[in-house]
Amino acid sequence: MSRWPIAELLPHAGNMILIDEVLRFGDDDVETRLTVHPGGLFNQADGSLPAWVGIELMAQSVAAYAGCQARQAGLPVELGFLLGTRKYECNVECFPLGAELHIQATRTLQDDNGMGVFECRLSGPGIEVFARLNVFRPPQVASYLQEQFQEPQS
Repeated sequence: MSRWPIAELLPHAGNMILIDEVLRFGDDDVETRLTVHPGGLFNQADGSLPAWVGIELMAQSVAAYAGCQARQAGLPVELGFLLGTRKYECNVECFPLGAELHIQATRTLQDDNGMGVFECRLSGPGIEVFARLNVFRPPQVASYLQEQFQEPQS
């Protein structure tokens, strides 16, 4: 279990935090958990979560991994970007209300420029999901964002 509350590990706030806790983290991996609660941003009428939300659950697990690494090093939690996935395999159409879901994310690639790849698995009762996420966290996030959103000089 993480020493830090999940809200201190993610650059998200309020209802956008979808995972409940970090169960374990290591040098290259993290395990998180959530229970599907009613009334969230993405819940369907029956309280379930559509299966496509699994990508966000995995991405938040990767963000929690980065947050744990930062906190452990005494650094602030920084913003990162989900670039996408080439593969998302899911055996269900939704995650039922009340289901306890476990997510494992393992870093398989990380370069000095901030690009990374994580193999992720999400499981629960009768649920098996796999994805390989491509992520990006620039070394100087604030400078990167400022550069990207400056108006061109004429």
